[in-house]
Amino acid sequence: MDFDNLQSIISFAIEKEKEAAEFYEENSASEKMAGKKEMLLEFAAEERKHQKMLEDYLATGVAEKLDDYAFKWIADIKRSDYVVPMEYKPGMAYNELLMLAMKREEAALKLYNTLLDQAEDEGAKTLFKMLCQEEAKHKLGLETMYDDYMAKMGD
Repeated sequence: MDFDNLQSIISFAIEKEKEAAEFYEENSASEKMAGKKEMLLEFAAEERKHQKMLEDYLATGVAEKLDDYAFKWIADIKRSDYVVPMEYKPGMAYNELLMLAMKREEAALKLYNTLLDQAEDEGAKTLFKMLCQEEAKHKLGLETMYDDYMAKMGD
């Protein structure tokens, strides 16, 4: 990925967050089970938060709330490394929905690491570093949910 300037990097990231939120919102409508519908809407809300952060940064050049952000190492238990990318299908099993989401978070984390490497502006670097951490937290949370669910199923 080559970008001409910081604005094009941020605009690209905004589009990716919009796509992710829309994916979860649209697919939540296809779910009959309230728990899965709610989970997808929660995923969408997280993506919308990221979108807003990026939009605010693009508009002001300042990443709000980053001064107070606590950066810390997030473990990678690598469950998504063993999952193949899959398509959403209405009514898919809970564990499949988790696998789909963890694979998407893995891709988002890779994207933000790439954008972090390409950013030259210190504010943008901090923003992308924070987004890397957020995606890593989401990925870890999904992988943990998957492990817990599979343990309950006897696997």
